[in-house]
Amino acid sequence: MNAYQPRHGSVPRGEDPGGCLTAVVRWPVRIVMFVLVLPVRMVWDGLRLAWRAFARGVLVPVGRGLAWLGRTCVVAPAGWLWRNLLAPVCSGVALVLTWTAKILFVWPWAGLWRYVLVPAGHGLAAAGRGLAAAGRGLARAGRALAGGIASLGRALVVVPAGWLYAHLLAPLTRGTGRGLGLLGRYLLVLPAVLLWRRVLAPTGRGVGALAAWLWRWLAVAPAVGLHRHVLTPLGHAVVAVVRGTGAALAWLGRHLCVLPALALHRWVLTPLGRGLALLVREIAGAAVVAWQVAGRVTAALFHAVGRGLYVLLIVPCVALWRYVLAPAGRALRAWVWRPTARAARATGRALRDAGRAVGGSLRDAGRAVGAALAAARSSFRATRSELRRALVGAPRSREREPLP
Repeated sequence: MNAYQPRHGSVPRGEDPGGCLTAVVRWPVRIVMFVLVLPVRMVWDGLRLAWRAFARGVLVPVGRGLAWLGRTCVVAPAGWLWRNLLAPVCSGVALVLTWTAKILFVWPWAGLWRYVLVPAGHGLAAAGRGLAAAGRGLARAGRALAGGIASLGRALVVVPAGWLYAHLLAPLTRGTGRGLGLLGRYLLVLPAVLLWRRVLAPTGRGVGALAAWLWRWLAVAPAVGLHRHVLTPLGHAVVAVVRGTGAALAWLGRHLCVLPALALHRWVLTPLGRGLALLVREIAGAAVVAWQVAGRVTAALFHAVGRGLYVLLIVPCVALWRYVLAPAGRALRAWVWRPTARAARATGRALRDAGRAVGGSLRDAGRAVGAALAAARSSFRATRSELRRALVGAPRSREREPLP
């Protein structure tokens, strides 16, 4: 069945489908929605303007003041302290710790590796090479012994066994096999072939023909007659009964279920749904229009209130700032702030010069410590070379690399 189609055609897009009734319902709904939406829109616009004013007049200045205070009170003193005091001290401490670590950890382990572990490793490698040469000699002796034993076994066992098999066992086996083959052929195969050909095959063919005749006339012919004269007419009758019952049930279902449901949908549910859709659409449109009109009303109202506040508060405050506070601030900056800033800058320069002097003294102390450590290292090398010359003799031609 086709879907429902209006009797007078579809409504053109853009035209009002309700006519005067829709216009009569639309204006009261819009008035009621305007009365309900106007307080909400005024509260919303008021909160938005208050937040904007709060962010612009409080949060932004407070953030800028906190940023300036952080840069002035934290970042600048910390940077000066690091550049003029902590960095030179840390450099000197790092230099001292580096040389201490080399003296306590690097040079002892390097001497242990160079003068103890490396010679011991060379000795162990030489011992290992000697053991490897001895192992290779033992392996060659074992291979020679194994070759001799294999040759002896081949001459005493393999060659006599091959001759015995080739000249005695093989001819005896071939003769015995031929005799047993002829005996089996004439005693078993030929009697069995004659029995199958003369007795069993004719008997089987006769029994098969008898069984086929009995199956045809005792089973197939009665089954064909039963299917043709009994089952086929009975099946046709059952199909006719089922078709008639289905047609009757379809007619009853159409007139008892489908047609009433179609009438209910066409004459009750469709008009009701259209009415509800029209009501919802009008309420939504009225809410949108009321929100827009309320926005214009609240904008005009807040504009008037803002103009009044500007005249009553902003203009006197601007005059107070321009003619009272600004001249007082300029005088305070000229007579108080600038002399204080000059004194603070002079104090900072004095502290910076003192920090540079302290850093120079620390660097000189570090250089003196480095020179003392270099002298100690040179004396240690000279003593070590003298002891080696006294105990071992003259050094080798190849000179070792100095310790790091």
